[in-house]
Amino acid sequence: MRIATFNTELSRKGPGLLLRDILRRRDPAIAAVTEAILATAPDIIVLQGIDYDLEGRALNALAARLADAGLSYPHGFAGPPNAGLQSGIDLDGDGTPGGAGDAQGYGRFFGQGAMAILSRYPLATDQLQDFSTLLWKDLPGTLYPKPDGTPFAGPQAHATQRLSSNSHWSLPVLTPDYGPVTLLTYHATPPVFDGAEDRNGRRNHDETALWLHHLEGRIGTPPDGPFVLLGDANLDLRRSDGRAEALRSLLTHPSLQNPMPDAPTANWQSTGPMRVDYILPSRDWQVTDSGLHWPQGEGASRHALIWVDLTR
Repeated sequence: MRIATFNTELSRKGPGLLLRDILRRRDPAIAAVTEAILATAPDIIVLQGIDYDLEGRALNALAARLADAGLSYPHGFAGPPNAGLQSGIDLDGDGTPGGAGDAQGYGRFFGQGAMAILSRYPLATDQLQDFSTLLWKDLPGTLYPKPDGTPFAGPQAHATQRLSSNSHWSLPVLTPDYGPVTLLTYHATPPVFDGAEDRNGRRNHDETALWLHHLEGRIGTPPDGPFVLLGDANLDLRRSDGRAEALRSLLTHPSLQNPMPDAPTANWQSTGPMRVDYILPSRDWQVTDSGLHWPQGEGASRHALIWVDLTR
């Protein structure tokens, strides 16, 4: 079974524009994403950087485009994200509510740059655990910034701010050969673009730390069978300007494997290659192969599609 994660960077500047561009079939960035997925043909793929809409039309249109090319994903999921979900409060402390930084997760409109899943196999959405509404202050050991002992942006922001900048999902996939396989997936905020309070760096750390608490039974119900933790942690242990403790603990967690430990998965002009995207199968899998596929062409994502082949 091949499982993949891919930050497509397909987000657009307004709602509905991604659906429009997929249907027009002229956008080179969308062509690069579809070509990468077709070239690797994963059985299950988690996508980041894809705009959410209530009826899933953009995701369905992408799946239809892949099906036209011979790769069918009859099952898809995209839950409501925090990206672009306005809070009505000045969460980023700039003195003015209503901006992109005052949404529960950064976004100029609801659902901008969210997450989705495509699968050859049925998704047990009735067993979904969605941790996206967890308040940041309620995470055990939270690093919510408190300069001089006072919550950043004030007590109302502290009482309102959710932890997930996009989403945190635990979702079983009903596979024919291995039974239920649980996906644990997320897309953390970049640990930069903030001030001395290190709001984004602290949030990035805690978004990864949530999975440590989940695996150890402090948040939600941990998987009782095979699982895969995957997504965009937005952190490189060696090179990122962020807090590495939670990610380091996750990569060395006794229940997880760490394939491709030295492979960079993104390449930004300002930083060079970095490993920020991860697939971490549970220890009860045998990893038979793994790899990266770099999309090509105008406007192509700066992230590679990364995949692993698993058996038991």
